[in-house]
Order: sequence, then C-alpha cells, then structure tokens
Amino acid sequence: MKHYYFAFYGNDLLLERQDDGTYSIPYREEPPTATDGKMAMLDVAYADGTTAKTYRLDSPETGDGRLELCGLKKSYYKLTYELYVKAGKCVELLYWDAHNRYCGICGSKMEKHTDISKKCVKCGNEVWPQLSTAIIVLVHRDNDVLLVHAKNFKGNFFGLVAGFVETGETLEEAVKREVMEETGLQIKNIRYFGSQPWPYPCGLMVGFNADYDSGTLKLQHSELSAGAWFNKSDLPEIPEKLSIARKLIDAWLQEDCHAAQNG
Repeated sequence: MKHYYFAFYGNDLLLERQDDGTYSIPYREEPPTATDGKMAMLDVAYADGTTAKTYRLDSPETGDGRLELCGLKKSYYKLTYELYVKAGKCVELLYWDAHNRYCGICGSKMEKHTDISKKCVKCGNEVWPQLSTAIIVLVHRDNDVLLVHAKNFKGNFFGLVAGFVETGETLEEAVKREVMEETGLQIKNIRYFGSQPWPYPCGLMVGFNADYDSGTLKLQHSELSAGAWFNKSDLPEIPEKLSIARKLIDAWLQEDCHAAQNG
C-alpha cells in the first residue's frame, strides 16, 4: 500500500522533484530513505482520508537525485497548499512525540495509545498534542492600518500585532490586551477574519480586524523595534504570502477593488 512519506531533517522537509519540474511529497510503498528499527515513524491520518507516515532523517544525504531538502516555510511555494498543510501536521506530531517520551507525573515511559495520544505505562496518564493559540490583528484607522516590526522577526518586514492567548481569557480579550500592551492603543469593533495552523513549532493563529478607538501610539520596546500607521500608497515590506498576516493585509488592499467592482 502506498503512503505519503513526510521526512524531516531538522526543520527541512524532504521533497521529490517530478518529471515536469514540480515538487511533491514522496508517495511510495516503502520509505524514500534508509530507515532502521529504532527510528520513530508515526502514522498520520487526515480528515480527507489521506494516509501518511512521518519520521526524522538521521542525515541530510538522500542518495537519490530526485529527492531534496527544503525548509518547511519555503515548501509553501513548491508544494500544493494541501500538501504543505499536511506537512505542518506531521512536523507538529514529531515535535509532540519527541517532547513526550516520559510521563510528566511519575517519569515512566510513555507509549503510543492512539494515533494522537500517548499513555504512561505505569500510572496511566494520557497526553495529546498541545496547540499554542495566538491572536493576530490588523488595526484600522480611517484609511490607515497599524503595522509593526517585532524584534523576533527575521527580516525587515512589518507585520501585525500578535500574541499568545492567556489562560482564562477569550480571543477578543486577548486581542484587546495585546494591542494595549504592545502599542498603548484602545480598539473597538473586533471582527473575526480566519485562522491558520502555524507549525513553528505547534501554533494556531487566529486572525482579526479591529478599529482604532483612542490613545497615542506608544510601542512596547521589549517586543517591538518599530511601528507606525501606513496607507496603501506608502506600505513598507510586508510578510510573505504563506502567513495569515499577509492574508489580512491583502484583504484590506483589495477592498477598494471590490468596492469599485460593486459600484
């Protein structure tokens, strides 16, 4: 029986170049690389019925000219979106598997219980993959939007205010808190935009639009190195297309086009 094999070396994903120059994930009856009995290979099931196996490579050497490693983020531009998302789930499961080898209660070994759970062999403690939920928000003020450069960004692009949801708060409360903490601004009319798996390493990004209400921009310098209001004619470098931040910005950029078409 054939499976997709999602193999990773560090943060790089193994791709297979097709005859037409496009890329896919190896789809075979056997793994595309040499494996041994000690290698953890996880079975992965998807809602659409696709079956896959995922594992980590011991070496970057593939031994096959059609196979090559590519960063997971960069694979977004080489794979179909469906395969990119499937790869994200695989790397999250591998991360979870590696970080849950021993029980957090008694220290005994954890063994696979179901496809997405492990159970302690001694005390029966059961664990499932954990997601870190974060909000991200595009703040509007008349014809401008608020863009910021976070200190952890790798590059010079400007993105959106974002942060992790804390225990005991709603998503909307997290949006208000993060905007206030990072920029000193009050916002209103918070509107859900969409969500996106973010497997770097195990996140779920929940996107919102919101309107400026009051306050003067005052950046939290421990988190942000720059931030300002921008309009459509003076945008700085913005995030890559794979991110929900870019989808929020692109939707705003297209608003005039939609309005003109509907008018």
